[in-house]
This record gives sequence, structure tokens and C-alpha cells, in this order.
Amino acid sequence: MTKKRILSGMRPTGRLHLGHLVGALNNWVRLQEEYECFFMVADWHALMSEYENSKALKECIYDNVADWLAAGLDPDKSTLFIQSEVHEHLDLFMAFSVLAPLGWLERCPTYKEQMRELKDRHISTYAFLGYPVLQAADICLYKSLVVPVGEDQLPHLELTREIVRKFNGLYGEVFPEPKPLLTQIPRLSGLDGRKMSKSYNNFIALSDEPEMIMKKTQSMFTDPKRIRKTDVGHPEECNVFEYYKIFSPEDKNEVALWCKNAERGCTECKKILGERLVKFLGPFQARREAFIEDKKKITYILEKGRAQASCVALETMKEVRHVTGMVACPTK
Repeated sequence: MTKKRILSGMRPTGRLHLGHLVGALNNWVRLQEEYECFFMVADWHALMSEYENSKALKECIYDNVADWLAAGLDPDKSTLFIQSEVHEHLDLFMAFSVLAPLGWLERCPTYKEQMRELKDRHISTYAFLGYPVLQAADICLYKSLVVPVGEDQLPHLELTREIVRKFNGLYGEVFPEPKPLLTQIPRLSGLDGRKMSKSYNNFIALSDEPEMIMKKTQSMFTDPKRIRKTDVGHPEECNVFEYYKIFSPEDKNEVALWCKNAERGCTECKKILGERLVKFLGPFQARREAFIEDKKKITYILEKGRAQASCVALETMKEVRHVTGMVACPTK
């Protein structure tokens, strides 16, 4: 039986963190066993917000892909590639751009959120407004049947479905309407209790040294109702306890008891958590380091992925050019 196809990606805008691991990478590793997966380094998407500081993108690409491989992505099971190296992404982006009304883009929740959060960036640009159209092209170029998303991303996927319906209505049934594959993603807040974000610098990176992990853990926001060590704690309201539940579940019951009974203070609790995180990340970081030291292997994996992705993308664009009456694709 033919596997359903999935396209997903990440922007190489910095080092990956624990939120990426539990929110996406662990899920990707599971999906590759059941689906035909295309995982993309979304460098065009990254450039839309990082164009003023783009020199770091290349190093971030290798750094991020090393994390992907260390997490368990298998290039023999999944296609790993760089978005900008498959030129058909921009071809389909252009074709979809003529179909997307400005009102659809201006109402996009992600666009509004990013405009609020990234006030220090000059992102009032044509490209950034068109971000979801490129995302639609990414998904449809591989005729992905399902897209792994959280519930907060459903409005964004619906815009892709709207573009597909409009394209198919004009030119025939070329693209399937991608359906959401709702994923149960553990919620992991940043060290300060806010959304974990590179912009807030409130995360533990997957590549952080043990000393840095311990230092960052000590800075974590804890139960605001527990002022003194003798005060009873409220673990379900504590950000630190959330980390225990995800990264050291075998300890969560004991931690909850000593917190509720004020047996240990928050400083000690965070120190123990730091030690658990160092232990948790140890095997991952060993695998990661092996890939970092062998960039030729990463280059080979990405080149192999580019060739695989390009074969699929080229066939899709041949069909798009045919149904829209455009000239044939020039010989490459």
C-alpha cells in the first residue's frame, strides 16, 4: 500500500531547543515510520524575517540538520533537503500568488502575531505578507495529503486549502486538499513561563553544554505563590514541574510530594532538574557531535534529498504549466 505523503519544515534561524525536540522532532521521527516524509530546511522562510542578518543561515542549516539526525530522522526513510535548492518552490509560489487575495493574507493569525512579536525587525514587506502562500506552495508541490499541525495552526492550513480549491476550480483537480494531522504536542513553556522562543532567549538549546544547562535551569520561573522555602508549593502551577513531567516523568510524583509538603526549596528543585536535563540530553548530544564533526555526511544527505525532492517537484510543475497554459519548463 502506498504511504500518504507529508511535508514539514523548520526555519534555520538559530539553534534548536527543547521545545523543538518535544514539539516537532520527536513527532517527525514517529511519522517517518508510517508516512512518506519530506522534511525541509525552510531557508526562504527564514530569509523573510532574517534578511538583515542572513550570513548565519548557512551555519544554522548544518547545525539544525545535525539535531534532526541526532533526534532519529533517517535519510533512508525520509527525504531531507534545503528549500531554496529546489527551485520549483518559488515557481509554484508565483503561480499561487496570483490567486491569493490580499484580504486572506492580512487576516492570517500568524502574520498578525509575528507583526506584534517582531517589532524590532523590518518585516512590513511583500515577501513576509506572502509567507503563507509560499507555505501553501511547499505543501502542494509534493501533493501532501496530510500536514502535522497543532490546533493553533489550523487557520493557517485552511488558507492553503482555500488556495487549492481556487486553483482546482480554475484549472482542474491538480492538488489534493491537505488535511490536518492533529498532533498532541506536550506544552513546554520557556524558562520565564512565556512561550518558548528564540526571540525571547528563554530556552535551553539542544547543544548547550552541561554548565550552561545548569545555569539556565537555575534562572527558571517557579511557583509564584511559594515565596519562602517553608511555604507549601503548587506543582501544577509551576513551570519547573512541567519540565519534570516531560523530561523526567519517573520523578514527577516524588517532586510533587516534596513541593506540596515544602520539604525542599525551589533552588534545590531546579538543581536536580538541571542534572536530569543534562542526563537526558547526554546521548542526544553525543550523536549530534558525531554529525557535526562530519559535515561531508550532512552535505551528502542534503544533496541526496535535493535530488529526490526535485524529481517530485519537477513533475508537479510540469502539470501546473500544462493546465495553466504556460510555456514548457526550460531544459536544465
